[in-house]
Amino acid sequence: MSRVRASLIAALLALPALCGCGGKAAPEPPSLAPAALAAVGQTPGTDRTKLAAAIDALFTGRAEDESRAVIVLRDGRMVAERYAPGYHENTRFISWSMAKTVTAVMIGMLIADGRLRLDEPVPVAAWQRPGDPRGEITLRQLLQMRSGLRHTEAGDPIYQSSEVRMLFLDGRDDMARWAESQPLEAEPGRKWEYSSATSVILADIAATVLTPSRDPVVRRNAVADYLRSRLFEPTGMKSALPEFDRAGTLIGGSLIHATARDWAKFGEFLRNGGAVKGAQLVPRSWIAFMTAPNPRNPGYGAQTWLNRPQAESGKPEFPGAPASTFAAQGHLGQYVLVAPREKLTVVRLGRTDEDKLLPVRERIARIVALYAAE
Repeated sequence: MSRVRASLIAALLALPALCGCGGKAAPEPPSLAPAALAAVGQTPGTDRTKLAAAIDALFTGRAEDESRAVIVLRDGRMVAERYAPGYHENTRFISWSMAKTVTAVMIGMLIADGRLRLDEPVPVAAWQRPGDPRGEITLRQLLQMRSGLRHTEAGDPIYQSSEVRMLFLDGRDDMARWAESQPLEAEPGRKWEYSSATSVILADIAATVLTPSRDPVVRRNAVADYLRSRLFEPTGMKSALPEFDRAGTLIGGSLIHATARDWAKFGEFLRNGGAVKGAQLVPRSWIAFMTAPNPRNPGYGAQTWLNRPQAESGKPEFPGAPASTFAAQGHLGQYVLVAPREKLTVVRLGRTDEDKLLPVRERIARIVALYAAE
């Protein structure tokens, strides 16, 4: 009897080992570096460890995924902030095409001031000659990238791309004149085509209505003062530094510099419908227009990207994030992403080649998903 009891005990002791042979144990999740957890506040409004891991993935992914700054704001409160070595809260980061969204806000303010009208032909002198079909282009069409002008973004070869020619080659001294000199390739309103040159035309229109002068210094000061007094100072974006070309035109499609914190403030301004601390800087209806699908691309509003199927790919920009999400986006992976229902603003700044950005956008979407599940 004792031998039977001993055999049973031995068999029971061996049972865990035998069970372990039937399959692999679930791997332990990788431990987070202290810097990853330190970047997240104690009460971020979601699981702190999961948020730290989601942000960490933006900094520790592939070598080509060079994130330099990430900020997460929940309901106006900063819950996470992290920088790569060599960058910090006082570093000004280039906007690239995030500037387009700033330009659209400026146009909205001028419309609210009664200086421009959305559905009337725009005041571009080069288009006013009798019979010029470009004279029918409206502000709405420019804002929604439906002008019909022959602007070829990211063309091949690259030195023939419209944005390269305008920014660095034959158009660099007077970018608006170059952009406005291009002929139509489609009837205005009929075709969606992303275009940095279009945003420079919008910036030129703003300068034209703010001052009659063609003096570059006067034009530059008029636009800089307007942006500072109407947008940058009220939102607290004190670091914002816009660039102008030699003709005094704001490079409104590409070149505004600001800290990551100030880009986050811009996102919060958009999330709050154009208001800051109860003060309406631009009509709420204007932000609604900027973030509404346009007739030729449901994934694009007015100088602002929407997380809806894109006209060309049929896929959203941030897979997994809610359709209500929208973003100011810039070359090489600059993002100010706003998820209104989640009361969330996420800023990611860095340098990642365009053809490798999808994993970066997917990781940003995972951050949003943490709050969408709450």
